[in-house]
Amino acid sequence: MNVQRRELCAAGAATWLLSACASPAAGPASGSQAAAAELSSTGKLRAAINLGNPILASRGADGELRGVSVDLAREAARRLGVSIELVAFNAAGKVVEAIKDRQVDLAFVAIDPLRGADTDYTAPYVIIEGAYLVRNDAPQRRNEDVDRTGTRIVVGRGSAYDLYLTREIKSATLVRAPTSPAVTDMFIADQLDVAAGVRQQLEADARRVGGVRLLPGRFMVIEQAMGVPKGRVAARRWLSAFVEEMKASGFVAEALRRHGIEGAFVAPPGRAPVAP
Repeated sequence: MNVQRRELCAAGAATWLLSACASPAAGPASGSQAAAAELSSTGKLRAAINLGNPILASRGADGELRGVSVDLAREAARRLGVSIELVAFNAAGKVVEAIKDRQVDLAFVAIDPLRGADTDYTAPYVIIEGAYLVRNDAPQRRNEDVDRTGTRIVVGRGSAYDLYLTREIKSATLVRAPTSPAVTDMFIADQLDVAAGVRQQLEADARRVGGVRLLPGRFMVIEQAMGVPKGRVAARRWLSAFVEEMKASGFVAEALRRHGIEGAFVAPPGRAPVAP
């Protein structure tokens, strides 16, 4: 009888030990599997790449997509063990529509409350600045001089700058270019007063067209994050942890250096969102 009790106790202890040992390993594995399932429901991870923001991505002379967002998308797919399809867009607004329509599984977009209706974000991975471009003889000397009656500001349709300025501008008039890269050319061609966009893009445009200058400082800070269609809880949770690791490990900083990006900064540590 005592022998039987000892055998039962031993068997029970062994079962408990196996269960206890298995549980910690099962958590991360199941989290990854759930995220992989949500991010590759069509059999591959469809990652939206916004070519309208040169800090995030560009297309090389060989036709290949490259940039920090491309590197992050590929690394996420590699870790999840899923195949990836890079889907290029020429404007942020089109990326947002693709997320809303669930034509893509992952996107790299600026955090904005309006977009939050259809998108769940990670914490930001990169911080960039919005700036104003004017002609050399323009009366504006500070960012505060821009919001005046009669001033026409051109901005890329659906961009983070468009959304922000739509909320903040009270007296000036917004004019929307089809894409952010088209802003400066429209500013010149249509004799508009101010161009708004990514500082680095406007600096490059200023060197290209001449006779223009950037106003000092910035009118907004843009937090670039990874986003998924609303409601993909496992994907957002996994990507939130992924983004924090990519920042902490130096992956994001190295990608910015490798692609020659200046003026963008690795975002500070963020807190992964908790499950609802």
